[in-house]
Amino acid sequence: MKRIGFDSAKYIRLQSERIRERIDQFGGKLYLEFGGKLFDDYHASRVLPGFEPDNKIKMLLELKDQAEVVIAISAGDIEKNKRRGDLGITYDTDVMRLIDIFRGFGLYVGSIVLTQYAEQPSAVTFEKRMTALGLKVYRHYHIPNYPSDIKLVVSDEGFGRNDYVETSRSLIVVTAPGPGSGKMATCLSQLYHEHKRGVQAGYAKFETFPIWNLPLKHPVNLAYEAATADLNDVNMIDPFHLEAYGETTVNYNRDVEIFPVLRTIFERIYGECPYKSPTDMGVNMVGNSIVDDDVCREASCQEIIRRYFKAACQVRQGLSSGEDRSKIELLMSTLKIEPENRAVVPAALQIADRTGKPAAAIELPDGRIVTGRTTDLFGPVSAAMLNALKALANIDDEIKLISPEVIATIQTLKTDYMKSQNPRLHSDEMLVALAISAATDPNAMKAMQKIDALEGCDVHCSVILSSVDDGVFKRLNMQVTCEPTYEKNNLYHK
Repeated sequence: MKRIGFDSAKYIRLQSERIRERIDQFGGKLYLEFGGKLFDDYHASRVLPGFEPDNKIKMLLELKDQAEVVIAISAGDIEKNKRRGDLGITYDTDVMRLIDIFRGFGLYVGSIVLTQYAEQPSAVTFEKRMTALGLKVYRHYHIPNYPSDIKLVVSDEGFGRNDYVETSRSLIVVTAPGPGSGKMATCLSQLYHEHKRGVQAGYAKFETFPIWNLPLKHPVNLAYEAATADLNDVNMIDPFHLEAYGETTVNYNRDVEIFPVLRTIFERIYGECPYKSPTDMGVNMVGNSIVDDDVCREASCQEIIRRYFKAACQVRQGLSSGEDRSKIELLMSTLKIEPENRAVVPAALQIADRTGKPAAAIELPDGRIVTGRTTDLFGPVSAAMLNALKALANIDDEIKLISPEVIATIQTLKTDYMKSQNPRLHSDEMLVALAISAATDPNAMKAMQKIDALEGCDVHCSVILSSVDDGVFKRLNMQVTCEPTYEKNNLYHK
C-alpha cells in the first residue's frame, strides 16, 4: 500500500480560500493566469502522493459561480501547426478539447483570445470555425519589442490595439493549450482596458511548481526542474521577496527575470505596483498541504529517475541532443541518487542478463516485484503484465490463463494475414486474449478484474518499448521506464 504525503481535501479548501481573498483584495475582479495543467496533472500526483490529478478542477468548482474560463492561443502556433508533446494533437484542436472538458465539469468558458494575431491564414480559418460554433473570439496583436518597450506596450498603440475581452464573472481564469501562448499578456492587456473603463481588477498567477515555501533543493522542486529540463527552467531564490521581507522563497528564473518589467507595467497602469516580488503574485497553497515530507521526497526522487530514463531514450532515438539528460544527471548527483534506486530497474536487468533476451519488471502496490521475459508466445512486457495480474489475483504461476488456441489464432492473424515478422503478443493483444479466455475461464476473469490495480505501478523494461506497449501503459496510467537501447541493432524501429 503506497503511503500518502499530501492532503487533497485540505488543499482544495486552502486554495479556494486564497483565491477568494485575492479577488477581494482587488475590489471584486481577478485575472488569474493558470500555469500548468488544470486537470490530469499526473506529475503533481506522482511527486505529491495523495494529490489527485483533477484537484485543480475540483478547486475551481468550489468557485464555479464566480469563475469563467478564457483560453489564449497564439496565432503563430496555429500557423505552425504546433502540437502538444503529450497528446500529439495540434494546439487549435486542443482548444476544442479543453472547452469540451471544462463544459463537462460545468465550468463556463467565456471566450478564446488569439494572441500575436497578424492575419495568419490558419488563424483566420480557426477564428471563423470557432465563431461558427458560437464561441466568442478576440484578437490580440503583436507589439514590437514586447515587453521591454514599456512606453509602447502600455499605450493605445500597444495594449490599446487589442480587442477588449468581454467578461461577466469576478474570477477570470486564463489558461492555454501550452507554454508561450500569451496568457500573461492577455491578463495585462485586460487590466489596461479595465482601468481605462474605470473597473477595478487585479492579476495573480497560479503555478503549482516550484513550490515557493519549500527549500530550493527540495526534491519536489528539483523534480520540477527535471520535468522542464527541455525548457531550461531553473529554480532560484526570489531576490525581490528576500529584499522586501527578509524571507527566503523559491521561484523560477523566467518569473524573476520578467518581474522588473511587470512591476513597471503595473505602475504605468495603476500608478503603483500591488506586488513587491514574483512570489507575491502567486496564490499557490500546495506546500501548505504536504502532510508527510519524507514520502514526497522519496516520490520526487523516483520521478527524477523516471525523467532521466525518458531523456536518455530520447537521445538514443535521435530526439534530443543530450542536454536534458545531462541536466537531470546533475540533479541526481545533487540528491545522491542512481538509476538503480528505482527498484524495478535491477530486477529487469537481472532477468535480461540471465536470459540474454529483453525483460521487464513491475512493482505491485504492496511492494512485490514480478518480472517477465521474452518467450515464443509473449514479449517481455506482456509476460510481466500477465504475471502481475496473476500475483494480484493470487493465482498460481503455473496456471495457464490464456487458451493456447486463442494465442495460436492471434499469432496466425499477425504473421499470415497482417504480415508481421514478430509472432509474440504485444500487451494489447495479450489483454484481448485474456478477455476472450475470461468468457469461459474463471481464473482468467479473476485476473482481468485486477487490471485496475495496475494503475500507478512502476515498470521497467531492458529495451525501448514499442509504441503499442508504451500506449497501453499510458492508458493504464502505469509509470514506465526503459533502458536507452533497442532489442535489435537496426536503423529503423517501429
